[in-house]
Amino acid sequence: MNLAITGAHIVPITAEPFEGTIVMTDGHISSLGPRARIPKGHAVLDAEGAWVLPGFIDAHTHLGIHEEGEGWAGDDTNEATNPVMAAARALDAINPLEKGFDDALSGGITSVNVNPGSGNPIGGLTVAIKTFGRVVDEMVMRSPSGLKAALGENPKRFYGEQKKTPSTRLGTALTIRTAFVAARNHGAQEAPEQNLVHDALLSVLNREIPWRQHCHRADDIATALRMADEFGYPLVLDHGTESWKIADLIATHGVPVLYGPLIVSRSKVEVRDRIPAAPGILDRAGVDVSLITDHPVVPIDFLVTQAALAVKEGMDPEAALRAITINPATVMGVADRVGSLEKGKDADVVLWNGDPLDVRNRVLRTFVSGDEVYSWDPDTRQATWASRY
Repeated sequence: MNLAITGAHIVPITAEPFEGTIVMTDGHISSLGPRARIPKGHAVLDAEGAWVLPGFIDAHTHLGIHEEGEGWAGDDTNEATNPVMAAARALDAINPLEKGFDDALSGGITSVNVNPGSGNPIGGLTVAIKTFGRVVDEMVMRSPSGLKAALGENPKRFYGEQKKTPSTRLGTALTIRTAFVAARNHGAQEAPEQNLVHDALLSVLNREIPWRQHCHRADDIATALRMADEFGYPLVLDHGTESWKIADLIATHGVPVLYGPLIVSRSKVEVRDRIPAAPGILDRAGVDVSLITDHPVVPIDFLVTQAALAVKEGMDPEAALRAITINPATVMGVADRVGSLEKGKDADVVLWNGDPLDVRNRVLRTFVSGDEVYSWDPDTRQATWASRY
């Protein structure tokens, strides 16, 4: 769909907001500005002062692999039969018809990273996808986009209950180190045979994809930093509940934090020091911070609600918007396509009836690659989603 949205308050994220027009042509943003030219043949939508932003991005979800309301039959989050599942791919378990994808579109979220769970020390390969499509292959932006690993309580519980290694934090770190050393030795061979596990780990050691480290406590975060220094791989801290306690150390290492989820109870020891002020503390310390829902832990359409809560607790509003747009796009390795409104980027564009950080406002229209996939009629208060098949 070729469309020009006029009369809008446009928030590009990487540039100053302005009143004007954004033009979408053949699935991409072809121009935008106060006086952007509208090509012949484009449909025109008068925004009447509504806000236009890039589609929001959640860099840590289990969308489509932990299906809501399906119980065990729809839970493909953890392949907890082996501590090292580096070759397992979240891509192979995503159901794009799961209800959560519709919720994402209604919340203005057009891209997500889907992760395996945190039951294993090494859980598997993550994937960056759009939130609209018939089959997941049509939705992929980057595969793999990272390799998921976990420190702390979860691996201890999963394998300790089975009387297997790892049953302690030191056992978890040993499992990860052993796997990296084996992969490195395998890669040093003159003509190594294909090995899916070693190949996945080598993609991290060769800095092709980031190591996505689930960790909550400050001591576990320190272990994550220590091992990244030892092996030289690019590190991303997922959750980072106590990261605010050592924000300066994390900033010195130049490691991004995906903070959250925020709207949850203190359900276990590791998250008892979760505070909504943490994203602001991290940002002011110089850490590139993103906000995550960990869907379905927090329903994905509450991503922007978490951003609003972070602002309430001291985060700069512009930083909060970056935390759900360009920052997660950068972590996922797709910032050349999404995360901001710029000429040439994908036309993942969302029309809001006002500032999205005001929780009273809502999405009016969501476009993915220039196609309208969600709309809200304020008169009838009815939502409409485009058909996926």
